[in-house]
Amino acid sequence: MGGSRIQVNKPHKTRFASKASRNVHKTAATDKVRGKSERNVGKGARAARIQRSKMLREQKRAALLKEKRASSGSTSSPRVVVLFGLSAAANLDSLAEDILSLLSKESSGLSPTVTSSEYKLRTTVLKAPHGDLLSCMEMAKVADLFAFVVSASTSDYIDSFGSQCLSVFRSLGLPSTVALIRDLPDDMKRRHDLKKICTSSLSSEFPEDCKFYLADTKDELHKFMWLFKEQRLSVPHWRSQRPYLMAEKVDVVADGGCLDKCTLLLTGYLRVRNLSVNQLVHVSGAGDFQLSKVEILKDPFPLNPRKEQDMMDSDDTTDIQVVRCLVPDPLNQEPLLVENVPDLLAGEQTWPTEAEIAEANRNQKQKKHRKRSLPRGTSEYQAAWIVDDTDDEDLDSEDESDGMVLDEIQGVIPGQEGPSNFDFDDQASLNLRDSDEETETDSMIMDGENLTREQLEDEIQKLKKEHADDEEFPDEVDTPLDITARKRFAKYRGLKSFRTSSWDPKESLPQEYARIFAFDNFKRTQKHVLSKALDMDQEQRDDCISANLYTRLHVKEVPNGVAAKLCQLAKAMPVVACGLLQHESKMSVLHFSLKKHDTYTEPIKAKEELVFHVGFRQFVARPTYSTDNINSDKHKMERFLHAGRFSLASIYAPVSFPPLPLIALKGAAEGSSPAVAAIGSLKSINPDKIILKKIILTGYPQRVSKLKSSVRFMFHSPEDVKWFKPVEVYSKCGRRGRIKEPVGTHGAMKCIFNGILQQHDTVCMSLFKRAYPKWPENRFPLLKS
Repeated sequence: MGGSRIQVNKPHKTRFASKASRNVHKTAATDKVRGKSERNVGKGARAARIQRSKMLREQKRAALLKEKRASSGSTSSPRVVVLFGLSAAANLDSLAEDILSLLSKESSGLSPTVTSSEYKLRTTVLKAPHGDLLSCMEMAKVADLFAFVVSASTSDYIDSFGSQCLSVFRSLGLPSTVALIRDLPDDMKRRHDLKKICTSSLSSEFPEDCKFYLADTKDELHKFMWLFKEQRLSVPHWRSQRPYLMAEKVDVVADGGCLDKCTLLLTGYLRVRNLSVNQLVHVSGAGDFQLSKVEILKDPFPLNPRKEQDMMDSDDTTDIQVVRCLVPDPLNQEPLLVENVPDLLAGEQTWPTEAEIAEANRNQKQKKHRKRSLPRGTSEYQAAWIVDDTDDEDLDSEDESDGMVLDEIQGVIPGQEGPSNFDFDDQASLNLRDSDEETETDSMIMDGENLTREQLEDEIQKLKKEHADDEEFPDEVDTPLDITARKRFAKYRGLKSFRTSSWDPKESLPQEYARIFAFDNFKRTQKHVLSKALDMDQEQRDDCISANLYTRLHVKEVPNGVAAKLCQLAKAMPVVACGLLQHESKMSVLHFSLKKHDTYTEPIKAKEELVFHVGFRQFVARPTYSTDNINSDKHKMERFLHAGRFSLASIYAPVSFPPLPLIALKGAAEGSSPAVAAIGSLKSINPDKIILKKIILTGYPQRVSKLKSSVRFMFHSPEDVKWFKPVEVYSKCGRRGRIKEPVGTHGAMKCIFNGILQQHDTVCMSLFKRAYPKWPENRFPLLKS
């Protein structure tokens, strides 16, 4: 055999040469010197980058070490372990007893918090009651470790309630999670096989880092607790921005200055961040309050009793001792400012004198008892333009039977019996406000106490029919026959383009907008507030209480009824008090991105009362729903919250800085727990966001002649046709046109389109008006009677 037969060609000299090296002979000497100096500068920049990255690594390592010491050190607050049974077959009581007895042999079972000298760990074990959604949600908000308990004795590992709670927990943000498998057989082979089946069927329901542990014997629990002690726990980001206290004890002290209010005492460990005595606090479900005093108490569960005793100089008594007491500074305490107080005379140009006010009051008193005789069919608005002297002259000449005696105080009451030929248009003009309110979507189902069972079922069926009609024919409205369209739709206007047409956000605002607050630049304000809270956490201030201390909060001016309800709730669920950031007590317009929950099948109408759980806070709201348009500054209102898609919910509520999760609950009948209606998150705070309610008036072609068509049934009078003549019309098949003139006296009109109109087509006209949320009657759930 000969050598290799592969042909080898001579390589070109400039094969790997760059363009700069090929043209180096053209470069001047000065440029070569400049390039050398620039290379030296690059080397210095590289060294600076290396030094900067090294410094950042050291800072992250120090922060991680500080976090580890704070979460698992001897001075850290007890870790909260929440046991949640995925089905009713899971026995949480026996598991909690086994864990508490393993941690401390001296545990009495009265307190859920124990101290373990063997594991060098303090733990609070909470049992989530199966079937109580509110208790499970409140426990999930404060959990450091969420333990899902699985019973292997049943084939259905997760029931309907467990599946619903899992979706709610995912929306809230899960902390570190584990799965504990119980009730396995004694046979080792069957035990191993059953564990594999359970793990494979449940691994898709839990986070990726969730581990499965056996929890039947003491040795298995010992292995779990040892790994739990060394584990670095993670919590949702929204919980790390505010200090909070899970109350282990709730007491009430009477307030001597006010009979209907009292002072609420919340005792527990302060977590995550420092709390200032001048801060406002939110008590879950009760509202926002100020602090009258904060006391640092002796730790009842010390990890090192001897060291703790030396530090506190304690005696041999078991009473709770006050180590330090902080009182707020009246000059620096944040005021409990909720609503803006509007000045009703801010737009007035003149101010009446006292003599003018007194004269006006005398004239008003004289008018109260004076009655006038008016022609039959005269409305109150027309009567106001008739001069008094003319009335006095005509009083003697007019016959009493030919006139109508009108009391100026009472006026005409709608629905009251009156003359048969009373002008209906005038009555409609008086009731214009009422007719406009009927177009709003705040018509609610009547109270169940005043309805029979049959009437309540009829109301529910009517609501379901409206929901189905809204899905099939969205925004379509029939023109009423008993009132003119120009009065019925007086607040509506047409838009050439929904996306590009302008709409002034300050135009014709409701009275509620005078009570709320707005930010010039919300993102800048949020950045400033969060940095200020971080500085307070890092500084050693005299008015602040450090995290992980056993603390008693004195919350002042709490209503007696609310305090009594909190004492009852503390037996079933944790009562949480969280510190508020600056501006978080003020009312504004909040916008949430939310989606209807899969398990909720009933229709949710706009402006229907819901309970919003936003982080630790709870408040009652009546939202309006709209589409979330990215490419437009206007959003179309939706009459119902439809399933399968995200919508924008706008409410009047206290300011909260995102990111925060949202769980919307719908109240049920008495005796049953509320249902999860929607889930989502806080998106923005902007009172200037424009939400437009759209209605579509429809008509049908009567005669079609090329581009012209005669349309009827959209209006019922020629005056209405002339009034809405500037608005563009279109058809469902894509034709566009305009109104040319009315035809006849029954509301028919002649239209011109840009193409031939089909006889089976439908002619439409879109009208818009701005929609606003509804102000809630009770801002917090516990304030409802």
